[in-house]
Amino acid sequence: MKRIKIFISSVQSEFAEERAMLCHYIRTDVLLGKFFEPFIFEEVPANEYPTSHVYLKEVELCDIYLGLYGNLYGYEDEEGISPTEREYDLAALLHKSRLIYIKSIGEEDRHTKERALIRKVERDIVRKTFVDVDSLRTSVYASLIRYLEEKEYIRWRPFDASNDNDATLEDLDEDKMKNFIHMARKKRNFSLPVETSPVSLLTHLDLIDDKGRLANAAVLLFGKKPQKYFITSEVKCVQFYGNVVEKPVPAYQIYRGDVFELVDQATGFVMSRINNWVGTREEGEKADVPTRPELPIDAVKEAIVNAVCHRDYTSNASVQIMLFRDRLEVWNPGTLPYGLTVQKLHGPHKSLPANPLLADPMYWNGYVEKVGTGTEDIISKCREYGLNTPEFYQDEDFRVVIWRAGNGESVPKRSNDDPKVVQSVPTDEEKLLEAIKETPSISRAELSKRLNISERQVRKITDLLRKKGILIREGGNSGKWIIS
Repeated sequence: MKRIKIFISSVQSEFAEERAMLCHYIRTDVLLGKFFEPFIFEEVPANEYPTSHVYLKEVELCDIYLGLYGNLYGYEDEEGISPTEREYDLAALLHKSRLIYIKSIGEEDRHTKERALIRKVERDIVRKTFVDVDSLRTSVYASLIRYLEEKEYIRWRPFDASNDNDATLEDLDEDKMKNFIHMARKKRNFSLPVETSPVSLLTHLDLIDDKGRLANAAVLLFGKKPQKYFITSEVKCVQFYGNVVEKPVPAYQIYRGDVFELVDQATGFVMSRINNWVGTREEGEKADVPTRPELPIDAVKEAIVNAVCHRDYTSNASVQIMLFRDRLEVWNPGTLPYGLTVQKLHGPHKSLPANPLLADPMYWNGYVEKVGTGTEDIISKCREYGLNTPEFYQDEDFRVVIWRAGNGESVPKRSNDDPKVVQSVPTDEEKLLEAIKETPSISRAELSKRLNISERQVRKITDLLRKKGILIREGGNSGKWIIS
């Protein structure tokens, strides 16, 4: 097998210890040594060629450019450019994989041109910081393992496809699966009929193997109590009075349930706690009173869906939704796929779901798209609403920031419409019944828009009211509702 060449670059008078350590470490590590061959300038034998020629030739030959940047810019040629920057520019021009590690020091200690080089790098790719040799070694190891995974040099089952959960069919909710098929047929023309057996549906979605073992995604999608097996799959929602994390808090809620319920409940938490401007209607008109929530529900829901769908489920952290006076923050434990940066999220980019067996059913139910437009939709919806452009951050976790209208200057309010019981139907029954009284022939889709909740939630509420004998549907889809 062809070895993957790594060019390790830095100012020659800086990071000598780190370069030597990385070279030795990569070569002697049991796994990395099988795949990678590092290059450092100390190992170049004497020859007749100019030093710059040798280094640039090595950049051309390498597969990965690994740069260590600190406070020195180094020797400058007659154009005022250092060899390190020349090497980076060539690696970028040749579309090499670039791994950049920046020594954590005070910015005032860096050379002016070194600061400019780092800013240029940050516009192109995700870079990492390090404080010492040990942290550098750990970061480089993680990046190289990720490179091998993305390039499929090494493979193992992703979390959502693994079947190490010990769950059985008894742990899944058949009604949830029937409801999934119903919504998938309505949203995406799903091919299976509602009467499809649970095993047939799971087989169709690749959620069960030939030995009857359930994939982790099956439990997260259709489990009666998914947190029994994956406790951190819950979503934590909290509201703050100001713009920082501090007590007291007006609202704090931990939601549990399947991924569809988590999205609906978390979205409901946010939408019920922001301002909702109510218009007027002329006397005698039968049209609904116009309302406009402070944030576009589609953007809020998209951010939450992305967090629940694409999070790292092996992490001990949970998805966190934090509503401040001036902004909404959605925290997702996990990192962007290899090669995808926060800058690229602002434009067209590949769809690389971290949990494809979760993403596919969520697509069928209309929660996600397959073309990688989620972040673009968040941006466009907020801009159409007249809000500031949302921001994305990748640190230890991935974070989406949606800015509130007018910086949310009003005092946060409590809501009687937010779900009070974990994994239960939200208390929107009275609003729904009132809407039906006004328009008995109203459809579920129209109820969804009027109540600002998902069609899935509308269906759950109407099914519950029908079981209680409070609501009756006559005439099928084209009929009308009767309140008994």
